[in-house]
Amino acid sequence: MRTTIYLPDDLARVVEAYLKEHPQTNLSALVQEALEARLRRNPAALLELAGVVEKASVNAGEGAEDRLYRQER
Repeated sequence: MRTTIYLPDDLARVVEAYLKEHPQTNLSALVQEALEARLRRNPAALLELAGVVEKASVNAGEGAEDRLYRQER
């Protein structure tokens, strides 16, 4: 499917900067990846897309923040 979307100027600038930093991808691939992650409710994919983590050992439902706190003590 082909479609046209509107991006506000500030979001467009962020997207352009991301694509410059990641020349191996393009706008179509980026949008597809973001939609897949969002629509399939895949939090790990969203975090990876955001560059937060590649693979978390636990999810938030397992008290991940408490686990980290206990490890530091």
